[in-house]
Amino acid sequence: MKNKSLLKKLVAACLLISMCYVGFLHYKIVENSKLDVPKNADYLIILGARVKGTVPSLALQYRIDHAAMYLKENPNTVAIASGGKGPGEDISEAESIKRELMGYGIDESRIRLEDQSTDTYENIRFSKKFIPEEAESGLLVTNDFHIYRAKMIADDEELKIGGLPARTPIQALLKSYTREYLALTKYFIISLFS
Repeated sequence: MKNKSLLKKLVAACLLISMCYVGFLHYKIVENSKLDVPKNADYLIILGARVKGTVPSLALQYRIDHAAMYLKENPNTVAIASGGKGPGEDISEAESIKRELMGYGIDESRIRLEDQSTDTYENIRFSKKFIPEEAESGLLVTNDFHIYRAKMIADDEELKIGGLPARTPIQALLKSYTREYLALTKYFIISLFS
């Protein structure tokens, strides 16, 4: 009986700690998605997401839409489209981003392609070489749930950069946030041991 009571207390404590941890992560995600976005950034790094054939997924489309709006309002900003070609993709994510931006009227000369990356770490690491030499300020363009972790990864790459959060498709909210909690946990564990 004593063991059963102890086990219940242990399970309750684990649940409470887990809820507090997820609450903390959620707070940091929301906090980072609501920071002020500076005008006239020298460059944007638009992080890739799934492309279906040649068509951007809704999450990627939101990123592109938001980037295009910023680029139109800030004509001196350069765009770095980042993302390689994965399974089920006929073109790279970077190429898909570029095509959509050009469809918005963004001149091709303002768009640089980083089309080799396979994850957020590589998106940022490989995009660094496309940043204009004289650049001082930049923004990461991704969905709101992803800004917090993406900025920490950029910081690890010695890239001080702000965030330009695009909204997350409503039908993908639960899946996106659940995956992000797990990805953040993995990030913190790796950081702890590196």
